[in-house]
Amino acid sequence: MTDSKTELGVTFSREAVAETDAEVRARHGDNRAAWNEAAGYYASQLDRAIANLKAGRSSLHPIERRNLGDLRAWCDTAVHLQCASGEDTLSLWFEGAKRVVGVDISDVHIANAERTSAALGAPATWHRCDILDTPAALNGTADLVYTGQGALCWLHDLAGWAAVIARVLKPGGLFHVLDDHPATWLFDMEASRLTPSGLSYFRHAERSKGWPNSYIKEAAPVADQAIKHERLWPLSAIFGALTGAGLVVESLGEHPEAYWQNFPNLPDAVRASLPLTFSMKARRPA
Repeated sequence: MTDSKTELGVTFSREAVAETDAEVRARHGDNRAAWNEAAGYYASQLDRAIANLKAGRSSLHPIERRNLGDLRAWCDTAVHLQCASGEDTLSLWFEGAKRVVGVDISDVHIANAERTSAALGAPATWHRCDILDTPAALNGTADLVYTGQGALCWLHDLAGWAAVIARVLKPGGLFHVLDDHPATWLFDMEASRLTPSGLSYFRHAERSKGWPNSYIKEAAPVADQAIKHERLWPLSAIFGALTGAGLVVESLGEHPEAYWQNFPNLPDAVRASLPLTFSMKARRPA
C-alpha cells in the first residue's frame, strides 16, 4: 500500500498513527458513528441470533472453547470488551459463565444486546461507552475478560486498553483474545496468490468510509457513511501492553483457522499455510 488501496470494495487511505489522547478519542468517536451505522444491519439479524442462542448454538470459536475449557467450573462473571450486539457475550453465558457483562462504544450495538438478553432472560448487563471509559464499578469483578474476533484493529490506545483489562480482572482472573493475526495485513486480501500489501507491520494506521458488501449486506451508500479508523497492532505490542499493565501472559497461539472468510481467492492449501488468527491468554497475579 502506498497512499491508498481498495479491498473488498472499500478504499483505505494511510494515515499517521494516533499519538495523543485527543487523537485517540477523535478516532474512537468516528468509529462509534461508523459502528452505529453497521450495527443497524445487526439489528435486522437479531431474530436469527436469538433463535440460535435459544437452540444452544454458541458463536464461540473452537479455539476459544479449547483455550477456555469448561466455564461452568470457574467463571462466575465474564466481561466482554467490544461486545458488539452481544451474541458472543451471551454465548459465554451459554457456555457456562454465570453472569455476563458487555461493553461497547456503539449505541445501536448495546440496544441490540439489551433486546437479545431480554428475549433470553439472560443475567446480562450492558454498558455503552468507549472501552477506555469502562465503568470503575466493574473493577475487580471479572473471572474472565474476553475480547476478539475483529476487535483490536479498532483501538488506538493499546496501553489504555490493557490497563482496563488489568483493573477489571479479579486477582487470579484470566484474559483471553482470539483475533486476526497481524501478519495478514501484510498481504493483498483479494489476490489469488500471496501478494505483498506494502503495509508496515510496525506502524500502520488507515482510514476508510463504507463497509464491504460481503460483511454488511444492507449498508448505506458509501458516500453517506462515517469515516472509520483502524490500526495494525504487532503481536509484540499486544504482549507488551498486557505485561506492562502487570498481567502475566500464559500462552500465545498462532493458528491457520480463521473466524471469517478472509483471503477468499487464495487456494485452500495456501490459506492453510498462513497464521490467519492468534490467541493469547494472560492472568492478573493472585
